[in-house]
Amino acid sequence: MASASLPPDPSSNPTTKELTNALYAQCASHDSSKIFTQSELLSFSIIPQNDPSTLHAVTTALTSSGLFKLMSKDGKACWRCVKKEDAAKYKSLSPEEALVYSYIESSAREGIWTRTIRMRTNLHQTVMTRCLKTLESKNYIKSVKNVKFPQKKTYMLAHLQPSEDVTGGPFYTDGVLDEEFVHHMAKWSERYIVGRSWWFPPPTAAGEDKGKGKVKLSKEQAEDLRSKELADRDIGRDRSRIMLPMPPGYTGYPTVPEITKAVNASGLSGVMMKEAEMRQLLDVLCWDGRLLKIIDGERYKAVRQVIEEESGGAGSGSTEAPCRRCPVFDLCEEGGPVNASNCEYFQDWLAC
Repeated sequence: MASASLPPDPSSNPTTKELTNALYAQCASHDSSKIFTQSELLSFSIIPQNDPSTLHAVTTALTSSGLFKLMSKDGKACWRCVKKEDAAKYKSLSPEEALVYSYIESSAREGIWTRTIRMRTNLHQTVMTRCLKTLESKNYIKSVKNVKFPQKKTYMLAHLQPSEDVTGGPFYTDGVLDEEFVHHMAKWSERYIVGRSWWFPPPTAAGEDKGKGKVKLSKEQAEDLRSKELADRDIGRDRSRIMLPMPPGYTGYPTVPEITKAVNASGLSGVMMKEAEMRQLLDVLCWDGRLLKIIDGERYKAVRQVIEEESGGAGSGSTEAPCRRCPVFDLCEEGGPVNASNCEYFQDWLAC
């Protein structure tokens, strides 16, 4: 005699609450910004038999409790997991306050303008102002100053740090341009680039010691002297000394990553400078005529400024010419190892 089959035990099926807790725990283990579709929620194998109606009941319960936020993607429903502490905030707010808070939350680190909040929520100005004051008194939100729009009052979540687009980066303090900091950063950066853009010969090589007469060097001695000076040069040189051009084919002009690394290593800034921020500063120096972009714009060269020479005469544009700043100018004479008829430096200079 065949035994009768027993009906399934209802107590063996998980309850909606158990499914809700299990699904929330699974979603909370992912990044808080991840958006879950229906197929992804079913792929967790938490919903019995992947029943869509059961999933609908579970997601509805999570949405009602504020632990899930219902969204739309490509016309289909999807959900984002909300932290329990954030969900508790929503429960403590009135419907109007929760609406305002949701838009401020969605603005992330960029913040949102009060006029934009009013347009999106369609709340009366008095109601919106009251909601903002309540949220600010509970330390849920804070007002920040946007350097691009200083007259517009902007709000964001209290625990977030404004993005650099809002604060202006390290060059701004409390929304105001720190001109002294910018000046020091620009001056240090320029000096660093000057030190890697020009050759600063010792007095004997440049003929500065005029009281002892002009020192004649051979071609090999001049080249060796220049190489030694390049190896021993300091980080940054002032423009008061004689500045001679680097040899043709020189590739030691600094790049943005190299300048950024040097600035951060100097301790000049209290914060770590980023390459994008240094590029902005270098662009300003280029616009001021202090630097030049060379080698496909990847490297920077300092421009030799017109200054008073030690002899009392003013410098001119001719000081940039190869002949005036030739590293072996002392050897250039008719019949000498270097002369105008066989000068290779001038052609190399034009080719570089």
